[in-house]
Order: sequence, then structure tokens, then C-alpha cells
Amino acid sequence: MRRTDRLFDLIQILRDGRLHRAGEMAEHLGVSVRTIWRDMATLMASGLPVEGERGVGYILRAPITLPPMILTGPEIEALRLGVRLVAEGDDPGLARAARLLATKIASVTPAPPDGDALFDFTGHEQARAATHLPLIRAAIRNRERLTISYIDAEGRESHRDIRPLVLEFRGRIQVLAAWCEAQEGFRDFRVDRIVALTPTGETFPAEPGRGPQDYRQMQTGAD
Repeated sequence: MRRTDRLFDLIQILRDGRLHRAGEMAEHLGVSVRTIWRDMATLMASGLPVEGERGVGYILRAPITLPPMILTGPEIEALRLGVRLVAEGDDPGLARAARLLATKIASVTPAPPDGDALFDFTGHEQARAATHLPLIRAAIRNRERLTISYIDAEGRESHRDIRPLVLEFRGRIQVLAAWCEAQEGFRDFRVDRIVALTPTGETFPAEPGRGPQDYRQMQTGAD
């Protein structure tokens, strides 16, 4: 059993509000008592309202179950992006808690399309990129070709027909990974350097050697 799954199961055991001894939880999960001790220390350090100690047992002092709710697609995307932001932050306790939360979200929601892992910071680059992000995300989801006007690092403008594949964050810069039709290869485009973007209304097929997984195996430098 993966540790994230085991931590999730421990929370489910504790949700009844009763005192549970490490030995009985270890037997239930098929692990050692020492493993339970370490896992409980992790849960307590993450900020969950768990109290207890070795030789006594552990109890959850406050309910942590959210009421049932229905989320829209954009709301699920916002939730994922927020969790990703915290998971990659500097606070190790919150980052660990965010990764556990991401596991729970993934277990009850549809798998995200490529690009939904993007999260935003504020800044000049993000302000310039912001107007393009909705169209880019939609094009990634729908596999729709885009025509872009792009300014490279040397200040040269070019016009490209591309297949948008993945949105990534590199530091504070958002990058669109795409298949460039003219150059017949993968290219990375800083979103803040895209000066114009037009959906073509034409979809592209999933072809071997030209998809998101192929890109991740053959990462290129920023264009």
C-alpha cells in the first residue's frame, strides 16, 4: 500500500471520533506498529486535529468531513490549481497536506486534461499572458489548432500554426508546449510573448510522436 493511501485510510478509521490504539490500526492495515506511529506523527504535524501518543492511542477531536457539494468544471479546475500552488510552496507541512488533498480530489473527480495543472502568480508576465490563457486551455482540451503571432527572445516576430499540447510553469513564466506545423517539431512558447492568438476551428488527431507524452520525453528549450 502506498503511504498516501495508508494515511487516507487512517483518517477514515479516526473519523468515528473514538480512541484507536496503534496496534489495532496496524493489524487492520497490515503494517507494523512503528509505521503507524510515524504515520500518526505525520498527520499531527500536518495540522489535523488528531491527539494521542504511543501506548495510549489516537483520537480525532474535530470532524474534518466536508458536506456533499457539486462543483462545476471551472470550480474543479480552480481547486486543482490552488492545491498545486500550495503543494509546490515553501511550507513543508502545508505542501504535504496539499499533496494528500490532491490524492483525495483525484479519487472523486475526472482526470484533468493536459494543461489543467497550471496555476498563476501575479506579475507583468502573467498580466500579459492572462488574456490568452482561456483560449489556450480550451484549445488544449479540444485539440484545436491555433495560429499565433510570437515575439522571440531577439525581438523577432513570427507567425505559427501550432498544435497546443501542455501549459507549464517554469519559475514565474508560463510556457506553452506545442507541435509547430511549419517546423515539424516540438517548440516552447512563452505565453507572455504571444502578441496575437486565433483559434482556427480545426481539430488535430492524436498522432504518435506528436502528443503531450512524446513532448515530455523530448523536452526542448524555450523558443
